[in-house]
Amino acid sequence: MTNRKFARASFTATLGVAIIALSFMRPSAALAETASEFVTILADSAIEGLADQSLSSDARVRRVYNILVEGFDLPLISRFVLGPQWGRATAEQRAEYGVLFEQFLVNTYVSRLGQYGGESFQIKGEQVVGKNKDTIVSSEIIQKNGSVIKVDWRVRGSAGAYKVVDIIFEGISLVITQRDEFAAVIRREGVGIEGLLALLRNRTI
Repeated sequence: MTNRKFARASFTATLGVAIIALSFMRPSAALAETASEFVTILADSAIEGLADQSLSSDARVRRVYNILVEGFDLPLISRFVLGPQWGRATAEQRAEYGVLFEQFLVNTYVSRLGQYGGESFQIKGEQVVGKNKDTIVSSEIIQKNGSVIKVDWRVRGSAGAYKVVDIIFEGISLVITQRDEFAAVIRREGVGIEGLLALLRNRTI
């Protein structure tokens, strides 16, 4: 696995989530009555935070961590991204991977923090899909230059207990993209999950 390949995975994942996930979650988001309301509060909070240039590096890290823990189903996402290797991993490997995966996401999003700010956000609709009855909340982020970014949020749960399980950025699922990239890492390293863990350790120092 080359650094270039891993960097491309990081960049792809960052494009969608970093626009949205770089702020703390407002307390009211946890009490949202609908998936659209949950996403709106989440995104508005993030956009406001991105416009705050007074934040220190540590404060940005804390905001990213809070939004990931509170707004996203990290255990589910991390298992999905690891794919079949999850079932083959030991308890120790799973525990380390869970920690490293969170740190990987935080580091990735913080590195892109300064690129965003001043966007506006609009909900365009929602629909229930799949056997898990997830809600796809369709939205648009309007950038300062007038360009529009289409973002679909896959939300699972019910009123007061929503979690984001995927973001589809301009038609590309970010968790599937990351899963494919991690699978490529494991194949190239040739030693199963240990190769991925070693690379994640290097990326989260």
